[in-house]
Amino acid sequence: MMKKTNLLLFLLLSAFCFAQLKTVKIDTLLTPEIGGIKQAIEIKTDNSAKPVLLFLSGGPGSSMMKSANSFTHLLKDKFTIVQWDQRDAGKTLELNPSPATPTVEMMGKDTYEVINFLRKQLKQEKIYLLGSSWGNALGFYMVRNHPELLHAYYAVNPVVSQLASEKELLSILKNHFKDDAVASKELASVHIPFTMDEDLFYLRKWLFYKDGKKNVTSEDFKKGFLQWSKTWSTAWGEVMKMDLPKTLKKVNCPIYFFVGKNDIQTSTPITKKYFEIVKAPKKGLFLFENSGHQIHKDEPEEFQKNIIKTLE
Repeated sequence: MMKKTNLLLFLLLSAFCFAQLKTVKIDTLLTPEIGGIKQAIEIKTDNSAKPVLLFLSGGPGSSMMKSANSFTHLLKDKFTIVQWDQRDAGKTLELNPSPATPTVEMMGKDTYEVINFLRKQLKQEKIYLLGSSWGNALGFYMVRNHPELLHAYYAVNPVVSQLASEKELLSILKNHFKDDAVASKELASVHIPFTMDEDLFYLRKWLFYKDGKKNVTSEDFKKGFLQWSKTWSTAWGEVMKMDLPKTLKKVNCPIYFFVGKNDIQTSTPITKKYFEIVKAPKKGLFLFENSGHQIHKDEPEEFQKNIIKTLE
């Protein structure tokens, strides 16, 4: 009888310890070596057994890390939230600059390494992946090459056919600023495909001005943008060649498109057309009536609720 009691106590204790192990809380910033440099990965969860949701920031060169709580406070109940500062962005740039000019291929491989690091660190076979704007260049790299590692992919304001999207944007801006002599002159000088950094600068300058950002007319903004271009024009040139309706007609993991009704930076009509033709095990389209290019900022609660809805 004593042996049975001891065995029962042992089994109960083992089960308790296993349960405690599965519900580890994590709030940490790790700096593993990814792609030959140290890269910053933030993991937050109250239960490490929850599925992983990795965010791929827009930009390129931007970080979502500091503002993440504003658009993940509902998601944290369902996911282990992971933010990653890509090479030459945020905390990763503070640690070390990229020794080579970043390219989509290079950063796609970084993404693959980050996901495998998370799978090993958190003992999970697959993750959920979310790309915002530029982040979709990396997200679709994974969807194309390693769909077996993804529970699902969330394409938020994605780059789909960016050359066509930039042409649409230029037309919209020329019409909007037709009575503004300075804007009209600068927009008239833009060549698509871009032949110089100023082409993209003038396009983004007047897009941001239309959105209410008046500081874009300053010399400091121009200087900062052209400095950004020195690092990122190569990668953005690759993005301009992306044409998913022609090159990725079928994906092998569930995919969900999140688009802002008022987004003219990555064309909403182009994304909607791609959604209609792409074949996937499961797919969905979520249209955000009150959003432009930054859904997670414009409608953070609706953004999170729709992600959670896909789990159901």
